[in-house]
Amino acid sequence: MKILIIEDEKELVKSMTQFLRQESYVCEVAETATEAGEKILMYDYDCILLDLSLPDGNGLKVLESLKASKKTDGVIIITAKNSLEDRVAGLNLGADDYLSKPFYMPELMARVSAVIRRKRFDGNNTLTFHEITIDLMGKIVTINGKSLELTRKEYDLLLFLVSNKNRVVSKNAIAEHLSGDDAELLDKFDFIYSHMKNLKKKISEAGGMDYIKTVYGLGYKFTS
Repeated sequence: MKILIIEDEKELVKSMTQFLRQESYVCEVAETATEAGEKILMYDYDCILLDLSLPDGNGLKVLESLKASKKTDGVIIITAKNSLEDRVAGLNLGADDYLSKPFYMPELMARVSAVIRRKRFDGNNTLTFHEITIDLMGKIVTINGKSLELTRKEYDLLLFLVSNKNRVVSKNAIAEHLSGDDAELLDKFDFIYSHMKNLKKKISEAGGMDYIKTVYGLGYKFTS
């Protein structure tokens, strides 16, 4: 899962990224409204954490731009402002939740997880595709009721494929999802081939069917 943190308080950004990365999220950061707008146009995010007070403008303008682009990224407003007007304005523009500073990181984590479940997985705590079940809360995968041991990247890859089932996902999209900004530094997709190969092998050895299909010249497709 990929998160965009739009915030200019460096210590807060450091705390948020450290905590979220420990929970297996890929985090990207934008410190200004301009930088945030560029990232939102280029990439898709599972959740955006948006501060309203940015050095070059109001965060609500970023939210307006996001919604004008018809994008469905989840948005949580994070602000020191406590006025009802700010919260109402953000929610009316399409934000999914809000959180006032200061806040505890476990609460942030709970709200991020809730928004992603609502936006990406229809509010469900589990995903099921035939014999494969993914526990979104526990980050546990089972096949025919038996636990499947996956690395963090393999889990993220499987979840990304299942949540986009019956759609072709490009190698670029997979790289961005797994590595965030670091994907731009990668000249080859060897790491994707490696994770894909290992994931397919583990599913097969656990008795699962081969649902991951290579679409030559385009990417991969998870389908029965």
